[in-house]
Amino acid sequence: PAAKGAQQPGMTGQVKEDFLSRFGELGVFVSHGKLIFNPRLLRKEEFLKAPETFAYIDVQGVEKSIDLEKGSLWFTYCQIPVVYKLADEEGVRIEMSDGSFLELNELSLDEVLSKKIFDRSGEVKKIVVSVVK
Repeated sequence: PAAKGAQQPGMTGQVKEDFLSRFGELGVFVSHGKLIFNPRLLRKEEFLKAPETFAYIDVQGVEKSIDLEKGSLWFTYCQIPVVYKLADEEGVRIEMSDGSFLELNELSLDEVLSKKIFDRSGEVKKIVVSVVK
């Protein structure tokens, strides 16, 4: 802008670096159009010690809340809540907006489902990732 000098829009380089690093720590990756969860860098101390409720804004811009159990951790990805919970076996449970569920025995989603998330179509309501203790 005139008389204001150079200004950088959006996040600064350090904020972007911190943001991307945290997603790496959370183990969220995209490979060949597929969303992959590999939370190998998480520490047990990061999981909740007691139940809590958190608020977020969904893909339609509506404020929602999510109740979390002890032993879970959450974040949003493309405005969809992702809950990591400690478990004996790994897997992913996807709650769709029509009330149905998809159960996966692996920590990666296919390209079709991943695209629905990336596009913020509203078809995916919540993702629960079971992380081996």
